[in-house]
Amino acid sequence: MLELIICSLVTILPDYLLRRQFQGKRWGDQINFFTVWYELRWGITLCAMLTISLITIVFYYHPTTSSVASFFRTVTILSEAGGRVEEIYVENNQRVQAGDPVFRLDSSRQEAARETALRQIGEADAALTLAQSDRAAAIGTLDQARAAYRQTFEDLERRRTLQERGSTAVSAQEVQSLENELDVRQGALDAAEAGVAAVDATISVLLPAQRAVAEAALEQAEVEIEKLTVYAGTSGTIEQFTLRKGDIVSPVLRPAGILVPEGAGQGRFQAGFPQISAQVIRPGGVAEIMCVSKPFTVIPMVITDVQDVIAAGQIRPSDRLADAQFQGAPGTVTAFMEPIYEGQTDDIPPGSRCVATAYTNNHDRLDDPDLSTGRWIFMHVVDTVGVVHAAGLRIQSILLPLQTLVFTGH
Repeated sequence: MLELIICSLVTILPDYLLRRQFQGKRWGDQINFFTVWYELRWGITLCAMLTISLITIVFYYHPTTSSVASFFRTVTILSEAGGRVEEIYVENNQRVQAGDPVFRLDSSRQEAARETALRQIGEADAALTLAQSDRAAAIGTLDQARAAYRQTFEDLERRRTLQERGSTAVSAQEVQSLENELDVRQGALDAAEAGVAAVDATISVLLPAQRAVAEAALEQAEVEIEKLTVYAGTSGTIEQFTLRKGDIVSPVLRPAGILVPEGAGQGRFQAGFPQISAQVIRPGGVAEIMCVSKPFTVIPMVITDVQDVIAAGQIRPSDRLADAQFQGAPGTVTAFMEPIYEGQTDDIPPGSRCVATAYTNNHDRLDDPDLSTGRWIFMHVVDTVGVVHAAGLRIQSILLPLQTLVFTGH
């Protein structure tokens, strides 16, 4: 409508003034509802052509969209394991700092596992003390076996010496008996040495390994106990937190609440422009937004980045080939915007719905000396007609409260 009014001022109105001045035709006489289409045919035709051209230029080079929001990330409050709530440290809508405890689950099973590990460590220490006593006994047995072996060996050597001298006091049977006894003493000595080695292995290898296993079990139990206390991973505000003592929390089915990180979505807006504007929307471009949560205010923005892909074209690997005819909605070009002046969007709640208009700026290109005259005039026209969308956005910001509160009743 605004474009039509502007175009009629330079087409239909001059046509009427010329016919009145030179032909003497008046409204309601020669020019009425039935003859106006013929009398002002030149002005009406030019107005239609100019209006269509103006609308095309305005909407292409200065695109607008109502798909604008300040998206923000939320963090789900979950425990690593399921369990029953034992203690709660925060309340709903409370601000927390990173590392603050949120709630704690029942840890009776983990406490029992820790107590068992502590008892196993004590058992390993007691076994080590007992093994030290066993080693002393084994060493005593070893000394006894060595002494018996030495005594038998000396007796055998003495009798062999007498036998070699031809003494009749020693018989061959007696020597044979001592040799057999010496073999028995050697076996007892080997068994005593093996017993000492076994006790040493128990002291140096087995019992330390058992104690290490018990210590690992203790550490695991303590880690499990620590995991039962859920901490805030980042600073923010606790939302939708209705947890009570005795509730069951599951990391899959029943989260405890939501943590909105501090500063999430502040000062950064995402706008989805039509795909036909993909060649116009560029980083560094100027835009304006008007949000429902802040009426009567138009905020100047700068486009900081443009997403390289269109979300509607994404696919996931599956057992079926993607067919282009089932792509669905065409999708939009996502642009990221920030306020030109700091602080202008601080009072806009994250998640607010807004309307945005982006403007094509050819100011730097107009200074190019190699620019042709026709191109120079066209760029001037493009930059000038942006005022149409700027005026429309401001009119919309004024009418928004009336439209929202009176006509829709929300």
